[in-house]
Amino acid sequence: MYLHHFGLNEPPFTLTPDTEFFFNQGSHQDALNVLLVALHNREGFIKVTGEVGTGKTLICRQLLNMLGDDYFTAYLPNPFLNPTALRMALAEELGIEFARNIGQHRLLKLITDRLIELAGLGKQVVLLLDEAQAMPDDSLEALRLLTNLETEKRKLLQVVLFGQPELDTRLGQRKFRQLKQRIVFSYQLSPLDRHALGEYVCHRMQIAGYMKGRTLFSAAAIRELHRSSRGIPRLANVLCHKALMSAYGTGETVVARVHVRRAAQDTEDAGNSGAGRLRLASAFAGLITLTGAGLLYAYSL
Repeated sequence: MYLHHFGLNEPPFTLTPDTEFFFNQGSHQDALNVLLVALHNREGFIKVTGEVGTGKTLICRQLLNMLGDDYFTAYLPNPFLNPTALRMALAEELGIEFARNIGQHRLLKLITDRLIELAGLGKQVVLLLDEAQAMPDDSLEALRLLTNLETEKRKLLQVVLFGQPELDTRLGQRKFRQLKQRIVFSYQLSPLDRHALGEYVCHRMQIAGYMKGRTLFSAAAIRELHRSSRGIPRLANVLCHKALMSAYGTGETVVARVHVRRAAQDTEDAGNSGAGRLRLASAFAGLITLTGAGLLYAYSL
C-alpha cells in the first residue's frame, strides 16, 4: 500500500479497535474517567452510549486493559442472548464448569457461589456488555436481577453497558424503570470537534510511525475531513485511509483537501457521497487498481 511512501510502520486508520491507538482526549478520555470513578465507587450499573462509530468498543477494550489485579472482568461483545444463554455466558466468563443441561436454579447458585468466592479473594467483579441496545427485554430484566446479588457490605457484580442511543430510548420505557434507577453513572459520547479531529489524525499517524512533523494532512484537508465525517472517528478512519491512497496514487507527499473530497465521494454515509460521485479510482491514473482485495483488506463498507 502507501506505507513506505509516507514512512509508516503500520496502517494508521484501520477499523479494528486497537487500544494502541486509543486517543486520550475529548469525550473518549472523559468517558474513561467516568468509568474508572464509578467502578472505584462500586456502583451497580454504569452506562456509556454513543452513535455508531464513536468509539464505544475501543473504550471498552481500553478499560479492560487498565483494570488491575483487584478486578475480575467478564466481557460479552454480543449480548443478543436470551436469559438462559446470558447466565451461561456469564458463568463461562467467571470460569465455572457446568453441564449444558443444568437447571437455571442450579446455575444461578453456582454463579452466586463463584461471586462470593471472588469477593472473598478481594476481587471486584465487573461485567462489560457491548452493543447492549441489542439485548432482549427479558434478558435486560435477568441482568438487573443478577445485580441483586450482594453481601451486607457491597454488590457482588457491577455491570457496564455500552450501547447506541437506542439503549437510552429503551431504558426510558416504564417497564425498565427499576433498571434505569440503578444506573448511577452514565456518559454520552459526542463526535470530535474540528480541533480534536486534527489531533486525532496526528495521534494515529504518529503511533503508526510517521516522523516527518506532526501530520501530513493539510489544514484544509482536516476541515474537509471534519465536514465529511461529522467528527465520527470510524468514518474519519475510512476517509483518511482512502485520502492517503488518493495522495499516494498521484505521487503526492501531503494529503490535501481534494484527496479527502475524493475519499468522501467514494464513501457511503460521508458528507460528499451521492449519485454521480467521482470514484476514488480516478485519482490513481492507472498506477494502482482498487479491485485488489489486498489494498482494501481492512475496509468492508
